[in-house]
Order: sequence, then C-alpha cells, then structure tokens
Amino acid sequence: MSTTAARPDLDPITVEVIRNKLDGIANEMELTLVRSAFSTIVKEGLDASASIFTLNGETLAQAIAIPIHLVTLLPMVRHLLEKYPVASMKEGDAFVMNDPYLGGTHLPDIAVMMPVFHQGQPIAISATMTHHQDVGGMAPGSTPTNATEIFQEGLRIPLLKLMDQGVLNPTFMAMLKRNVRIPEIVTGDLMAEISACSIGARRLKELGEIYGGNFLISVFDELLDRSEKMTQAALRRIPNGSYTYTDYLDNDGVDLDRLVPITVTVNIDDNGIEFDFTGSSPQVRGPFNCVPSGSLAASCFAVRAVTDPDQSIPNNGGCFRPLSLKLPPGSIVNPNEPAPVGCRTSTIKRITSVVLGALREAVPDRVPADPGGEEVILHFGGRRADGRGFVTSQILIGGSGASAGKDGVDVIETDATNCMNIPAEALELEAPIRVHRASLAPDSGGPGERRGGLGAWLEYEMLEGEITITYRGERHFCQAAGAAGGQPGGFASAEIRRKDGSVHSIPSKEVARMTAGERLIIKTAGGGGYGTPGARPKTEVQADIENGKVTAKAAESIYGAG
Repeated sequence: MSTTAARPDLDPITVEVIRNKLDGIANEMELTLVRSAFSTIVKEGLDASASIFTLNGETLAQAIAIPIHLVTLLPMVRHLLEKYPVASMKEGDAFVMNDPYLGGTHLPDIAVMMPVFHQGQPIAISATMTHHQDVGGMAPGSTPTNATEIFQEGLRIPLLKLMDQGVLNPTFMAMLKRNVRIPEIVTGDLMAEISACSIGARRLKELGEIYGGNFLISVFDELLDRSEKMTQAALRRIPNGSYTYTDYLDNDGVDLDRLVPITVTVNIDDNGIEFDFTGSSPQVRGPFNCVPSGSLAASCFAVRAVTDPDQSIPNNGGCFRPLSLKLPPGSIVNPNEPAPVGCRTSTIKRITSVVLGALREAVPDRVPADPGGEEVILHFGGRRADGRGFVTSQILIGGSGASAGKDGVDVIETDATNCMNIPAEALELEAPIRVHRASLAPDSGGPGERRGGLGAWLEYEMLEGEITITYRGERHFCQAAGAAGGQPGGFASAEIRRKDGSVHSIPSKEVARMTAGERLIIKTAGGGGYGTPGARPKTEVQADIENGKVTAKAAESIYGAG
C-alpha cells in the first residue's frame, strides 16, 4: 500500500489526460476484439474483455466490459510476470493460457497477453480475455453442468508463448485445432484477441512517443496511488463492523437435491475491508467450484459498486489494494485441483450477491434487494441435416432487485457479469433452432413498495436432427430475497416438451438431448422487492397491470387492487 504524496513533477491536467487516453485505448481494444470475432457469443453476446496492466501486474485501465474477466486477468498477468520476467520478453511476443489452477478462471476463458515496448523499454502489458465458444470436453460449449473433474471440461492451456517476436506458435495452433469442435471459430477468436492486444501495444507506443516511457510509468504509479487513497476514503464512510450474509446455489449439477450455501462476513475497519468466506460450502462434486480469481472478482466488483456509484474514482488496480480475502482451502470459493470449475459464473454471481447483502446492513441506502442473480447459459451443439457441425450459445438473465427509491429493472445483467443476449436472428442463423417467444414473465418481480425487476419467458424449438443442450440455471429452488419488508422474486424454471407430449422439468442444471419438434421453455428469476407491498401506490399497481407486468389476480391478492 502506497502512502506517498502526489509527485510534484506531475502536472495534474497531464495526468488526467493520460488517464482518459488509457481508458480510450482499453475500449478501442475491446471494440477491435468484438468486431473481429468469429463466434456469436463474442460478436453478439460481448463475452470478452480487454485491459492494460503495469509491469507489476496491476490493472491500469480496463474496457467497459465483463467485470469477471477484468479482475480474473490479474492473477494471469502476475503468473506471466513470474514465469517470464520482463527482461526476457521481446517486442512481438505474446502469451496464452486458460488453466484455472494457474491463475485463470474456467477453461473457455482464454487470455492473450502481450508486452508493450517504447524504444526497446517495456512499459506495460496489453491483455485480453475471451470466452471461446468451445474448448473441447464432454459437452458442446465446454461448460457441462455434470462434470466431476476439470479434465472433463476441455483443453487446459498452461502459460505458453503464443507468438515469438511476431511469429505464431504453429505447434500450439495445431494442438488447439485438434481439440475443439469448431476450430475455425476458435482460432478466429484467438486471432481477434491478438489483434486487440496489438492495437493496445500500438496506441501505448504512440503515447510513449509523446510523453516518454519513464514519464508514463510515473503517471501509471500516480494513477494507482490516487485510486487507492480515494477508495480508502470511501471505505471510511462505511461504518466499521462485521456484517454477515448467506445465500444458496440450487445445487452443484451432480447432487441435485442439495442446496449449496455461500456465506461471507465482511469486516471493515480503518485499515481496509476483509471478506471472510468461512462457513461456505466445502468444494462440491459438480463444476460450480470457484477458484480464488473468481472470488476476488466478485469481491472487487462489490467494493466498486458500494464505494463509487458515481464512478468518480479512476477504475484501476489501486481500488483493490485495501481489500483482503479469507478463502478456506478446499471450499467452493477455493477448491483443490482437480475439482471442476466450468460453471463458476453462477458461483461468482452468488458471491457478489452475498457480499452486497452483507454490506446492505452497513449501508442500506446504497444496496438494493437481491437480484435474480442468474445468468442462464444455454449451449446448443450438433449437426445439421447436411452434416455441418455447430456449437452456439444463448445468454439469459433475470430482473434486478428493487431499491429504496426505484423499482428493479426488468431482464438486466446485474453484478459481476455484463453480457448481451443473442438476438433471435443471430441464433437462428447459427443453429437449426426457432425462437417462438421472448417476453417478460408477469408476476416474477418481487412484490414491495418498490417492485423487483421481472424475469423473462422464452421458448425454443429444435428443427433438425439431435441437438445436445446444456442448461445452467439458478433460482429454481432459492428465490432472490427482498429487503426492508419486500417479498422475494419469482422462481426460475425450465422444461423440455417432448414430441410424445410428455414434459421433462429441468432441475436447475442439466445436459440433455433434444430432437426435431421438441421445445425448451424457460422462465428466468425476478429480483426481490423493497419495502412492504401495502405501501405501493395504487396508481403504480394499476400501471403494472396495464403494462402486463402484474396480473390482476396477483395484484388483488398481494396489493389489494385489481
């Protein structure tokens, strides 16, 4: 932790100009990545991120993208700097890895990292992370909900040199192509990552030509120190104390009848903030374990959300210096190898909601009721009638929790994820699937003086052959809690309607086979309500009825209106 004063030789206007330039470079990297990508999950779902790091492995600037990725890149960059000292790197080098037990997050998230030089002097690291559509394993899409060890989840990539002074590693590329179901799409996305890193390196080099490499490094240090001090000041405005909260995953994808608890105690004092996950479930058999980088990502997001809602603190690694985590070894938040981790996003989202739930006790005016807190990942894989293989995905979400002043937002990404759904047209181009419904789910928002955000109602028909689907859901058995007397949000659900008329209910997670003519019907979870339902203005209840968000029957039974 730095305690130095602002450097007297640094003009504050110049520092601010460089800070905004760095943010612009990171966002240009992100746009390059998304626009160059081959896969639908990136070019439509935006499941990719870009960032710039210092030579000490701290985040310097990050694109407006996926919070999970931007913090989980931290241990990957640090692992790079430990194994390949900066002095050994050359201009045009690039490195690749995805192994969660070496600092990664889960196998589909492949990171590319590139050193940046100015006049032969290293000044920064340019890095990207992309969720790749498939990296092999036991199910198309590479996040099987029933995996029991990481070896079933796909190709593990230790830290390797991807490019040596501009020359691509042909051995690695040949191995990658032989281990994935859609090699052209996977390698295309990897090339998009290289392009984005190259853009970052080029723009930083241009910045060095203006200001000089040593001056830039001094500015980098100043920006990190400034964010640290501002975050510490914001934390001091939260009452000191210990705050505990528990929430649950529906199950671990293998033991389907057992809720999985995640507990955190947030300890705040004048020295900083600690997140103690003692009391959380031991590591589970299924793939919902979360390596420490994911637990860190969730905690960092929560601190940023509570300490800086108006985004006045520069968003970089200095914000995270006052944080510490206590992650019990062998637990769901710090599993032992080779535990499966492919579905860790569900756990990261629940970690985020429990951290925010604990902080709600300290600052109830800043933290809303619990969100739907699920990001349903649907993977579809198979072959068309003409023999062409496909793997594609859909990303579905629920409603946000209501706050003291506002209703929750319907069908919106919350907490540490920030993807987009795949438009019906794009999904139908990628796979033999027809989208029959995509609408709000009435009555799914938690009742309250402020109503929770609604979930969605979706229906998909399979059109050709046999299709393997992976459904990763949450909130089927454990609703999003309300706050200040508000009621919980609506349950999620999913079912397969077979051609013979039978209906199969999916118990929150499943890998299943579907054939032409069968339909998958999904409802996502609603957010919790805030305040007692009886205090909701009758005019707003009536507006909800007219807008189809609340049925007249529910309005009568809950609000006494109809």
